Amino acid sequence: MIIETKRLCLEPFAERHLTGLHALDSDPDVMRFLGPVKTVDETRAAIARVSERWQRLGYGWWAMTEISSGSVIGAACLQNIANVDDAPLEVGWRLAPSARGKGYATEAGKAAMDFAFDCIGTSLVLAVADQENTASHRVMQRLGMTYRGVETHYDQPLTTYVKYS
Repeated sequence: MIIETKRLCLEPFAERHLTGLHALDSDPDVMRFLGPVKTVDETRAAIARVSERWQRLGYGWWAMTEISSGSVIGAACLQNIANVDDAPLEVGWRLAPSARGKGYATEAGKAAMDFAFDCIGTSLVLAVADQENTASHRVMQRLGMTYRGVETHYDQPLTTYVKYS
C-alpha cells in the first residue's frame, strides 16, 4: 500500500530502498533510542521480514521518501506492538537527522494512523518511545494522541500514547 501525502511518499519496504534504509540503520544518531546500528546484511534481512509481514498482515513499515528530492529520509510503520501478532497496533517513525524539525514525522504518523483507522479498521493505535525521546513525545501530542503512562513494551519501560478512532 503506497500512501502519498503533501510532501511524502510512503512505500512498503523493498530491496530498492536498501541504500536509504541502511543509511538510517547505520547512523548512531538515528538508532540512539532504537537499538544498535545494523550492518547492510541486517538491513536487508529486515526488509525481507517487513515484506513478509506486508504479505501476511497487510501492514508494516514504509520507506519514507521526500517527493521533492526522491530521497529516502526516514521510515514509518503500522505494526503490532513488539511484533506480537494480535497485539494492539502501533504507529512509529524514524528520520534522518537532515529531515528532522520539518514536520515529516507528524505527516507520516498521521498517514499511518489514518491507514490504521480507515483501511485496517482498528479502533485504537498506540505510539511508544524511550522516556528521554522528547521529540517523539511531541510528535505523538501533535497527532492528537493521549498520554497513557510509562508501560513495558519491547521489554523496556516506554512512554506510551494512545488514540481512538
